[in-house]
Amino acid sequence: MNNKKNLSQLTPIQYAVTQQCGTEPAFDNEYWDNKQEGIYVDIISGVPLFSSIHKFDSGSGWPSFTQPLDATSITTLLDESHGRQRTEVRSLGADSHLGHVFPDGPQDRGGLRYCINSASLRFIPKDKLTAEGYSEYLKLFN
Repeated sequence: MNNKKNLSQLTPIQYAVTQQCGTEPAFDNEYWDNKQEGIYVDIISGVPLFSSIHKFDSGSGWPSFTQPLDATSITTLLDESHGRQRTEVRSLGADSHLGHVFPDGPQDRGGLRYCINSASLRFIPKDKLTAEGYSEYLKLFN
């Protein structure tokens, strides 16, 4: 599994989001309406972060998840930018800005909404998990 990218390989939007805490446009990003089964990994480190089984349509225009695949793969920080308090979500290994988590997710699924920028992620479809070195995640879809 060699799924790592160095910073010079990032597109301008991937760099702006992951390294400068940017935000991509709502409804104009790669994964906001992706309905395929698979996992989402950190665009820089390749560490698995989220799964389609936890994805839901929040109406926000960004990919939204009820939980991470493994809580130890992310960290949260207080974000007081833009004149309000939010909780920033970052990947632990690469320290990439991913997005924010809000307490307005589906109550029957824990109540959280991880609102994540597509530019911080790479999607690996279920049928490519083995070839990409993520076969251990196939069990999520059986």
